[in-house]
Amino acid sequence: MYVEALEVAVDHVHICIAVPPQQSVGSAVRKLKSLSARHMFERFPHLERVMWSGELWSPSYFVRTVGDRVTAEVVRRYIESHDDEAALGVQAELFPSGKAKRRT
Repeated sequence: MYVEALEVAVDHVHICIAVPPQQSVGSAVRKLKSLSARHMFERFPHLERVMWSGELWSPSYFVRTVGDRVTAEVVRRYIESHDDEAALGVQAELFPSGKAKRRT
């Protein structure tokens, strides 16, 4: 998998990922949620105390595949323009400058 675009809001995350055709979308989402939760709990141990039963992510998710009318570029532009002022501090804390890499 490769992260194409990412935007963290106060109560949700928009992410555009390229998933290899041999991997199911459900499997990709499970891996993404599992690995990111593990990283977050290691980096911010106090989260486990404030999260209900130690669960970082809800079990639900929304997936939109790209095609003729909704291209990957349209999705990336939407995510990158999704500017939630309240989340700016959260993003800076989670992804300090230089830690997240963009594909060009």
